[in-house]
Amino acid sequence: MAKELPTSRLARGTKLGVAVAGNVLRAQKTRRSMRGRSEEVRARMSEESTIRATEQMVMVLGTMKGVAMKLGQILSVLDLDMVPPQHRERFQHRLAILRDSAPQVSFEAMCAVIEQDFGRAIGELFAEFEPEPIAAASIGQVYRARLHDGRRVAVKVQYPGIDAAVRADLKNLAMFRRILATAMPWVTPAVLDELRLHLESELDYVTEAATQRQIAELYTDHPFIVVPTSMPELSSTHVLVSEYFPGRSFTQVRELPAAERNRVGEIIYRFYVGSLYSFGEFCGDPHPGNILLGEDGRVAFLDFGLYNRMQPDDVDFELACIRAAADDRAEDLRQLMIERGIIDSPEEVTPEECLEYCLSAIEWALLDEELTITPELASGAAVLAIDPRASEYSGMKQQTLPPEHLFSRRADFMTFGVLGQLEATNNWHRIAREWIYGDAPVTELGKEHQAWLAQRPAPRSGTAAARKKSGSGKRRSKA
Repeated sequence: MAKELPTSRLARGTKLGVAVAGNVLRAQKTRRSMRGRSEEVRARMSEESTIRATEQMVMVLGTMKGVAMKLGQILSVLDLDMVPPQHRERFQHRLAILRDSAPQVSFEAMCAVIEQDFGRAIGELFAEFEPEPIAAASIGQVYRARLHDGRRVAVKVQYPGIDAAVRADLKNLAMFRRILATAMPWVTPAVLDELRLHLESELDYVTEAATQRQIAELYTDHPFIVVPTSMPELSSTHVLVSEYFPGRSFTQVRELPAAERNRVGEIIYRFYVGSLYSFGEFCGDPHPGNILLGEDGRVAFLDFGLYNRMQPDDVDFELACIRAAADDRAEDLRQLMIERGIIDSPEEVTPEECLEYCLSAIEWALLDEELTITPELASGAAVLAIDPRASEYSGMKQQTLPPEHLFSRRADFMTFGVLGQLEATNNWHRIAREWIYGDAPVTELGKEHQAWLAQRPAPRSGTAAARKKSGSGKRRSKA
């Protein structure tokens, strides 16, 4: 897989924003380590103990319907070829518990949810309402309908009683924490708090409708990203009505030629990851079911129950850590994490452990050459997360990542998984340099996005866009 780096090398950043000459990203080592992790996972999955731990986790969460649906989405990025043949059937059976946990609800029962929320017959609300759902969300189903004024809409309806089920699941998470921690060592109290907060927020369709409309307005007239606008006036606690966007499903996109998949992959990366650094906010639910490719080439993004807005200093902290990791400044990275309170026992964590811990999550975006994200690479990250001995960096095991950063790391992880399912190829680092260093875009999509940004009101201070405008922290690769 490894090949020589191009002449243009990675110019890595420092805290002072001064060019560091002569530092070259460990391209071949990075490639080997990424592949090595996948091979390591494959070997670990051959062991009975790992399979049992994973099965135990799935069995426990399989009894917790609402939470299980969300976990099923997370594990949907898993490449089952990573699981040795002798264990594959058992593993697929356990995953089926999560996949099949969604309620089977009749159309009449779903209509009753709508009519109860609005106190009106469905025929009064909609001129037409197709009885067959067009999609399934984690806590509901989506139908196509037409309003009396002729507009085509998508109607997302919660399963009857799912709100009570999810809230009961979240209360039980603490009870099952020890079991979860056995199979998922990253399940800390902070993780559980983040899960409670954001999963419960998915139940509030009123808030989601308002959020979706704000994001739709944010991306108004964007050249390749579209968010269908919602209709808060027609939405309720259990029903969300939004503009209907016809498009190809993610499954259909996967069948397209490589060039088209690569283009969609770049758009996905820019929306789910880049938006954090452009606007200080991002969707925390990257998932194939939330992506549609329109006939005009724009990519539509759906489902905004999990949405987060970060303070500028939190965004700046993440960028500082990324720059330190890119530059192999292990001691600087360790000091940043100590000051942030992530490392509360500095004597137990070496700078090298801290660096490798961070690279294990983000190095795919620091490699300055084209990289095809395969299901194997994405699965390596997924299985390492549920492997009870996944972390070889002992000093990092007990550290606590604040909730605001847990959410963004989850979004990164899920984006990586989606791109793996797409098998998208790009120089992800060159794209990321736009928000890491404020570099000028090098891709056509990047140039279109930059031109669109230039037409918008000035961004708030603290974002990468604001830093680029002021020239602060600007870094360029040396040709």
